[in-house]
Amino acid sequence: MRKTVVLAAAMLAAAAGFACGQAVGPLAGTQVSVDGGSYMDITPATLNVLLSTKDFFFVNVHIPYQGEIALTDAFIPFDQTKASLDKYPADKSAKIVLYCRSGRMSEIAASELVHHGYTRVFNLAGGMNEWEKLGLPLKRSPAQ
Repeated sequence: MRKTVVLAAAMLAAAAGFACGQAVGPLAGTQVSVDGGSYMDITPATLNVLLSTKDFFFVNVHIPYQGEIALTDAFIPFDQTKASLDKYPADKSAKIVLYCRSGRMSEIAASELVHHGYTRVFNLAGGMNEWEKLGLPLKRSPAQ
């Protein structure tokens, strides 16, 4: 019971830190420095909490399509990030969370967004693979 309460408190602290644009505790994430600034890697547990009060632009950048997390706002291929900047919020300080299957494609997209001046970019570390390891659901197209 105590372990559950501590984990819940840590997840709420992470969500509060995310809402303020800050890293709070180990669940909130890890800052990754790239050309032009940095983005934050977040865990599936943190993302799951954040989705309950979603206030960010949520993008699946994986190609080809291999599923999605509920509440995804857009599908923008990672290798089309620069050419698709008009599909991202015009406000460069808007919160954006990216994900893909393993985390690699979303890392590339996150770096590109930071390079183009976005200041509140978050990446799901380990992608949908880590999301599923926690037993969290993915939506899949009927063909898959």
